[in-house]
Amino acid sequence: MLEQYFPVLLFILVGIAVGFALLTVGRLVSPSRPDPQKLAPYECGFEAFEDARMKFDVRYYLIAILFILFDLEIAFLFPWAVVLPDIGIFGFWSMMIFLGILIIGFIYEWKKGALEWE
Repeated sequence: MLEQYFPVLLFILVGIAVGFALLTVGRLVSPSRPDPQKLAPYECGFEAFEDARMKFDVRYYLIAILFILFDLEIAFLFPWAVVLPDIGIFGFWSMMIFLGILIIGFIYEWKKGALEWE
């Protein structure tokens, strides 16, 4: 039974070997000439002015979560469009209800001002 897993093990070992080989070749071939400018922290073209552990505004996370939520809508639309001829009218109206709920949620968030960035 274990001989069935031999190709998988071989694939993993070859992948690890190729990864280490590429890292080794890159370290040997590339020039290493660090200077103070290369070793300096870089943040948007100017020096860092605050601690890296500063608190972020909650609205940043809210907008990120809302983006993921409404972006997943598109992820459900592609497979639905492909199988629409097979699922018929029930599948069509199921998706319309789903989209309606998402549109209601989007309008609610818009009216509450959650999409506004100050």
